[in-house]
Amino acid sequence: MRQSNKGPISLLKEDNSYLHIYFLSSYKYFFMEANNSRRNFISKAAVIAGGQVLLAKPLLSMTPFVSGFNESFTVGQVMDKFISEVPSGILKETVDTLKSGHKEMEVKGIVTSAFATVEVIKKTIEIGANFIIAHEPTFYNHLDDTAWLKNDSVFEYKNDLLQKNNIAVWRNHDYIHRLSPDPVTSSFLEKLNWKQYTTKAIPSLATLPSMHLEQVIAYLKEKIGIQQVRYIGDLQQDCSKLLFMLGAVGSKAHFTGLRQIKPDVLICGEISEWETAEYIRDARSKGDKVSLIVLGHIASEETGSEFMATWLKSKFPSINTTFISSGPSLSFL
Repeated sequence: MRQSNKGPISLLKEDNSYLHIYFLSSYKYFFMEANNSRRNFISKAAVIAGGQVLLAKPLLSMTPFVSGFNESFTVGQVMDKFISEVPSGILKETVDTLKSGHKEMEVKGIVTSAFATVEVIKKTIEIGANFIIAHEPTFYNHLDDTAWLKNDSVFEYKNDLLQKNNIAVWRNHDYIHRLSPDPVTSSFLEKLNWKQYTTKAIPSLATLPSMHLEQVIAYLKEKIGIQQVRYIGDLQQDCSKLLFMLGAVGSKAHFTGLRQIKPDVLICGEISEWETAEYIRDARSKGDKVSLIVLGHIASEETGSEFMATWLKSKFPSINTTFISSGPSLSFL
């Protein structure tokens, strides 16, 4: 999810889903938060881990922060330092909780990754690190609810791997998206060398010299290092206005972006095929000049974990920090 730090001035309600639109710079910039099935911030949000309910609690402690080359730090101090730099401050309702370990653990090394997969955990153990900062869930659902995974062999294997090796896992999703500009999007655009084509007013919109849709797709594949994308559109269509809505912000946010910005191409991480894809298809049949490129969730947001590693190295130089790519979950023939 994405949230502006300025607060909403408009609130719409459609089919029991809330859509917040944030306006800055005389209504020229908007930022959406769609409260859909995946990004569902319920008032009783809790993460159930190992049969225990871990309610979201204030994470900032009274422990003073000191940075240098000889200090040691706890998991909690690292978490607190990052949260202290987020303009919105501590979130009362968030999925950004510890999925394994505890705040008092001394950090021996940090790994950042999109997902704390079994392979990422094993590599973490190999390099002697004990703290993973992941952007996405560890246990297969947005809230990391594990009650439904009782006696599941895959969950038990992964959870035992973490517990036996004393690995802490913190999900940093809501907080990182609340930095301004959102480093997940800005780092992605930097990787493409397209940040120069954006503005402060709308940092998720790149206005480029005209390219064919086919050229846009080829460039994205080359720069991100992915085999294929899914798309809707005419490969010879001229494209200049590219709207980036990475990850899984939800179809209502997609629709709002399309209505407000009217881009030539919407570039996103993942979609519900029966929602955004059908909307784009019908829009094209209506005569709208619009295309869709679906990159895949990890491919679209993994640069955020690279940003996180860079941030940690600057703030905690005494801690060995490593970015490990979780890689795509799907392969293509």
